[in-house]
Amino acid sequence: MAAAGVAQPNVLRRLFKAFDHRDFRVMWLGACTSSIGTWMQQLAQAWLVYDLSKDPFYLGLDTFLAQFPIMALSLFGGVFADRTNRRNQLLMSQYIQMACAFALTLLIVTGHVKVWHILVLSFVVGVGQSFGGPAYQALLPTLVGKEDMSNAIVLNSIQFNIARVIGPTLGGLALASLGAAWCFGLNGLSFIAVIASLFMITVRYVPAKSSEPILVAMKKGFAFIREREGMEPLIILAFLMTLLGLPLSTFLPVFAKEVFNKGADAYTVFLVCSGLGSVFGAITLGAIGKVQKQGRATLLVLALLGALIIAFALCKWLPLSCMLLFCCGATLMASFSLVATLVQAICSDEMRGRVMSVYNVAFRGGMPVGGLILGRVIPVVGVSVTIACVGGLLVCVALYFLLVHRRIADI
Repeated sequence: MAAAGVAQPNVLRRLFKAFDHRDFRVMWLGACTSSIGTWMQQLAQAWLVYDLSKDPFYLGLDTFLAQFPIMALSLFGGVFADRTNRRNQLLMSQYIQMACAFALTLLIVTGHVKVWHILVLSFVVGVGQSFGGPAYQALLPTLVGKEDMSNAIVLNSIQFNIARVIGPTLGGLALASLGAAWCFGLNGLSFIAVIASLFMITVRYVPAKSSEPILVAMKKGFAFIREREGMEPLIILAFLMTLLGLPLSTFLPVFAKEVFNKGADAYTVFLVCSGLGSVFGAITLGAIGKVQKQGRATLLVLALLGALIIAFALCKWLPLSCMLLFCCGATLMASFSLVATLVQAICSDEMRGRVMSVYNVAFRGGMPVGGLILGRVIPVVGVSVTIACVGGLLVCVALYFLLVHRRIADI
């Protein structure tokens, strides 16, 4: 009994170790509040786009336009993150996203909202995130130190996925009872929390100013990635994971309407189940601590994710589908956290912005490409068959890196 009593605090201590750092706690709370607002908007926005257009292609197009600036501009954002104060870069990103949320709120309240308005604002938000993403990913490890970096990544995943549960739940209630404008307006207000947290923290590492040409700085970042063992295949894997693993989330409104003949309430339940699974996956990974043979573990989890996606796509019983989404969320978040930890561990502080911008392009780029392609395929083939094939491809990718190209499996 005494041994069990000691083990439990040790597990909790291991899970929340990064919270020992005051700046990380402050940043975590601000980011979690903002993420809740973002998920409220994403739920309402996906439903609004599909309701206005009646075409799943526009769901994929909205995702593509939100992510395209990240693919196109994140490399520039990474260079700036390695030569400017990362806090200031993050603040500018938050101001842009907050303004877009309030603009969409105003369009809905005045009755002028059109699909093209949503698409344009999604693009502008993507521009803001293309500079904010590399800055945030470069700033985060400096708040805790190298020894707690992997735990900080896990806790960051936990806050993101807690928001995936709370945000859609609140968003679904607000959408059903108050209307979409409230979801967008509350998201705009939520940015105040992360902006306040950025002013409260102490930035310990500020990159040295540089007059080096941007393209030369980019080339150095690419050279660093090529020289570090295992980094290139990790970047490729990040792209393939989101290309094949995340479209399921994009087309959940289609499953709700066309497969189960339900409304926004079923879509909300789907998002909550996926979010709960992601929280469970992140907490489990944090409680385990350091994973032995992390590369091999990542690929095994990714193969399991592909199998679960196939099962969800072919399932026609709503309760089982919710359980499968929970498992998909858990395996998805575990694989993402494992890959992110591997990439961060290989980085150095002076190159972190550029390396993480390349990772960001790969990680964020897969989803819009997959969404845009599948948005055209689904009306022809059907959503169930299309997503099942995507899950099968994900299994093949994991097995290839596990059995053939073993540079990740050997990390």
